Amino acid sequence: MRLPFILDVALGLIFIYLILSLLASEIQELIATLLQWRASHLRKSIEVFLSGNSQESEKPEVMKLVNAIYSNPLIKGINQEAKGFFSTLPRKFTWMVANMTNKIGNKMSTASPKTQSFGNEHSGPSYIAADTFAASLLEELKLPTIIHNITEARLEKVKNKHLQEVKTILTRSLKQIQNGELPNHITKDIKDDYENLRSDYTIIVNDFKNHTFDIDISVSRMKDSFDRYINNFQANLENGNVILVETCKRLESYRNHIFSSVEEAIIIEGLKPNINEIMTLMYTGSAVRDGLQTSLQNEDDPTYQTIKELVDSLPSAIKTNIVSIAKQAQYKARNTEEGLQILRREIEACFDSSMQRAGGVYKRNAKGVAILIGIALAFGANADTFHIIDRLSKDTVLRETIIYKAEQTIVQQSNSGNIKDLDTKQILEDLNLPIGWTKDNLQEQIYWNDPNTKKLPIIGLLTMFAGWITSGIAIAMGAPFWFDLLSKVMNVRNAGKSPKSSGD
Repeated sequence: MRLPFILDVALGLIFIYLILSLLASEIQELIATLLQWRASHLRKSIEVFLSGNSQESEKPEVMKLVNAIYSNPLIKGINQEAKGFFSTLPRKFTWMVANMTNKIGNKMSTASPKTQSFGNEHSGPSYIAADTFAASLLEELKLPTIIHNITEARLEKVKNKHLQEVKTILTRSLKQIQNGELPNHITKDIKDDYENLRSDYTIIVNDFKNHTFDIDISVSRMKDSFDRYINNFQANLENGNVILVETCKRLESYRNHIFSSVEEAIIIEGLKPNINEIMTLMYTGSAVRDGLQTSLQNEDDPTYQTIKELVDSLPSAIKTNIVSIAKQAQYKARNTEEGLQILRREIEACFDSSMQRAGGVYKRNAKGVAILIGIALAFGANADTFHIIDRLSKDTVLRETIIYKAEQTIVQQSNSGNIKDLDTKQILEDLNLPIGWTKDNLQEQIYWNDPNTKKLPIIGLLTMFAGWITSGIAIAMGAPFWFDLLSKVMNVRNAGKSPKSSGD
């Protein structure tokens, strides 16, 4: 058998596989759209990413967090929908089909049913960028709120500590002064100045609680207020009282101790908690949580209750995963703000890695579905590989017609650049391919309705069945695979014999 003949048969078979693969791809894409496979798979992958494994992903608290993430404006903005009745009609149909399949799946599943398919009642995005997911997750974890509340509690503790120390210095000093040694107006001024300091500190802490100023400005205001208090105290030294002079020195010494610089004061008092502190706060009995409770002096304190509710609402698996990611960020961060940025980047990297694995799973699942669709299409179109080869080897006109159409297809695709632009319907109309359930085709396959054949053609039926399976697997390989192979075989066929090289 000559090589050109074999190449012609192979070209015809590959071209038929290409056309059927394009049809199968359209069918699979339609099913994926109707059932929202990509969106559902993405959501399930996010559940597994947050919970750590597929068993934990079905827990209600995980569902609640994922629903909150999907309801975040950053995620909802991705899932753009058309407007108008007729524009949304196809979309509503896919929602209805997807909801029906989800309900059937939930009833058949042994796990607890999901409260929602997505963050809303209809659909979800098929793709979420890593930075968008990380921003949404941190927002739903309320980490900025937790950081602010911790800083608020510690700032309140600093305020009370400063006022108590000043009060102690004043009380000890004024006890050394006998009644009558200081004029009444000086004693009153000292007490008024202390009350003004208390009032200033209270205003500063309240401004921070109300997010009017950040912690750097708040500590700077505390320093300015303390400096102003000492200046006012020095105004009472006109009578040269030795005790007041010593008291002023103690106050100045204390001021220099607590406010050597604003940055140092913030670091010493831990007013900018690091990422590791925030993460360990998630565990009951941790030193950070116990210290926070001690600093607030009361478990019923609103600040402590806010933090407790935010932290305790998170699933334990999610806490573990976030803490492990935060430990990586902690070694690279120098302050809270930088720690949050690094934590976000670490979450993005972990999310990308998880989605790559999820993409591999989706492709494997899609390949299995493609094989089923390919076999179903091969049966529906009666695309028997062995019969196709037999027809191509015997029918010269059919073989040459298919090859001519294949050459046109390659030229057309090279101009358009997209295999999906091929008009499969027109190709099927132009060519009389050796497929289908026509009487002539069945007659050639298994001698259907042949008067000379009285018995059931068992061998022919088994061969036809094997041909369907072979065609189905070939169709599942995908149109890009067959088009590339078609181009290569066509190049080999058109190359011919290599010209002889000229002699030296």
